[in-house]
Amino acid sequence: MSQFVHLHLHTDYSMLDGACDVDKLCERAKELGMPAVAMTDHGNIFGAVHFVNAAKQAGIKPIIGCELYICKKDDHNIERTPPDGDTYNHLLVLAENEEGYRNLVKITSEASLHGFYYKPRVSKKFLAEHSKGLIGLSGCLKGEVAERLMEEKYDAARDAAVFYRDIFGKDNFFLEIQDQGLEMEHRIHSNLFRLEKELGLPMVATNDSHYLCEDDAHAQDVMLCIQTGKSIQDTNRMKFQGSDFYVKSHDEMFRVFKDAPDVLSRTLAIAERCSTRLEKVSNPFPHFDVPAGYTLDSYFEHVTREGFARRMELLRSLQAQGRVKHSIAEYEQRLARELAIIQQMQFSGYFLIVWDFIRYAKENNIPVGPGRGSAAGSLVSYSMNITDLDPLQHELFFERFLNPERISMPDIDIDFCMNRRDEVIDYVTRKYGRENVAQIITFGTMAAKAAIKDVGRAMDIPYADVDRIAKMVPTTLNIKLEQAIKDSPALQQAYESEPLVRQLLDTARKLEGLVRNAGVHAAGVVISPRPLTDLVPLFKTKNDEIVTAFDMVAIEKMGLLKMDFLGCDIRSDNVPRQVGHVQPLAAAFGARNLWRAVRAPVMLRMAFWASSQFREISSALQALRSGFEFPCSERSRSWTDKRPPANRQADCGDKKNRNHNPCKEKYSPEPFHGTRPRGRDLWLVCSRTKRKVIYRA
Repeated sequence: MSQFVHLHLHTDYSMLDGACDVDKLCERAKELGMPAVAMTDHGNIFGAVHFVNAAKQAGIKPIIGCELYICKKDDHNIERTPPDGDTYNHLLVLAENEEGYRNLVKITSEASLHGFYYKPRVSKKFLAEHSKGLIGLSGCLKGEVAERLMEEKYDAARDAAVFYRDIFGKDNFFLEIQDQGLEMEHRIHSNLFRLEKELGLPMVATNDSHYLCEDDAHAQDVMLCIQTGKSIQDTNRMKFQGSDFYVKSHDEMFRVFKDAPDVLSRTLAIAERCSTRLEKVSNPFPHFDVPAGYTLDSYFEHVTREGFARRMELLRSLQAQGRVKHSIAEYEQRLARELAIIQQMQFSGYFLIVWDFIRYAKENNIPVGPGRGSAAGSLVSYSMNITDLDPLQHELFFERFLNPERISMPDIDIDFCMNRRDEVIDYVTRKYGRENVAQIITFGTMAAKAAIKDVGRAMDIPYADVDRIAKMVPTTLNIKLEQAIKDSPALQQAYESEPLVRQLLDTARKLEGLVRNAGVHAAGVVISPRPLTDLVPLFKTKNDEIVTAFDMVAIEKMGLLKMDFLGCDIRSDNVPRQVGHVQPLAAAFGARNLWRAVRAPVMLRMAFWASSQFREISSALQALRSGFEFPCSERSRSWTDKRPPANRQADCGDKKNRNHNPCKEKYSPEPFHGTRPRGRDLWLVCSRTKRKVIYRA
């Protein structure tokens, strides 16, 4: 086992500064025999959940930390103290335990929400108030101790070290020594050892790691150019001196600090002290007030049965016309079964929360969609007016939404008018508290073509050449550059014959998939039972929007309640007039959301299938979503109420069939050459050859 652990390390969540993917980082630490590794990004803990999961997957201990920006003014709050002219120092902190993690959440949230001035800053006073459970390291050359030593102010450096020792406690603050080959680092080493001796503060060695391997230095340099909008040819730009800012092995670190091996072994002792588990929230649902005399379960059942009674009026009317496929008794049995399952799974509060804000929207004439996704299979949702589709009439399954054998949070996506969606979010915020509600962050990453273009600009390659190379990348969704080079003969030839193109693509491959920027999720909203800063960090965007600093996947892993408030252009005139035979479907669907429910690939087929019954579309969607491919030999004119046999295999090998057309990708739209589809014609995909044909009904 390695006798050294990296405690100072920047992942790609240090936006366009660190070039370490968290999964590859953990694998690298495992390869080096390290029992643990730390993540200490600049001013944030965006990647904490993903990092913890990646470390557990690799079988090593994750240490959550952060390189904080400590402002030099007494108050970091820009609303109270004008920040003009303020500067900052770096300080490394690691969460030793759960209390330390909670304090780190509060510190990073406060820095972003109230202390942002070029960087998310926090004051020494606020740090002192939230220092319990944290281990502090004096930092790199931008740390206050190192900065005073570089200024040859030994006494000031000593005072700074004493100050931080008093904040964290004698056993929880360490002097930090680094050696990336910089002249300034060597200049202060002797005084760092002097401080260690005089103050009795132990020293630990770190490497200011920003990339995984030494040969990644060029890629990280290009990344800095992307961040600053500079070219690598520009001499007046931010640049790391040397190529030692990588994840070094114990042997490499020992060669540097062979005269003081204790500074390496102490990192292992610190790692052994750190133990933080990101536990799921035990009760994710906020408190919902119910009338006197009711419990949460009884009020949920009361609201559901009241709504069901209103729906019964329509059902009895349809029954009298012979248009109901199931008896009233079957509806009542289904409702009782769903109620029992929801109450058993303790989701009564969830349904009441959704029912409440949908009721608010409808009472205030805010257009609401009829329902989407698996929630439309719930009779309870239909009874509570959460959805407007009768699941029994359309043969929709409740088990696709909730299943007691597969415990997971319910997920109801709701469409609101895009112009008034914010009113619903504002209502939820007022009801449950500003500190308990936030939208969710989303991270943009460098996709294949974007990486080529970003790297090309940074490398000062002419735009025409970069654009030429980018256009050679196949249009396959989420394709990686490595696969693109294999799939595109032109790209492969350029890669092998043009040295500049090879350098461009090799650099882009190293940066591909890394986090590039942060934004706001289009729909996600978190509603918490207590202040969010007790559970997850918060972040303020450039547009002053307050969002969670964990993305949607991390929020779900934490077990928090996530709602999707989708903004749609919900108007009855959205159905294209040129597809006239599909317009009856709009009436059957509620004249609102047909085009969102039936997405592009499926819609291409359905547009050529002149059905006037929504139940036919419903049956088709269920079959398609479960992976069924319509067999070309099927000639059944109607399969309205049952799925076609899934075991049928198609064979489109008949070269004489003039309707055979090769398709590039399953279900992808493609121009039809030949006889124009007509009437009830339907696109089909051969399960053997993957060719498309027209089904003549």
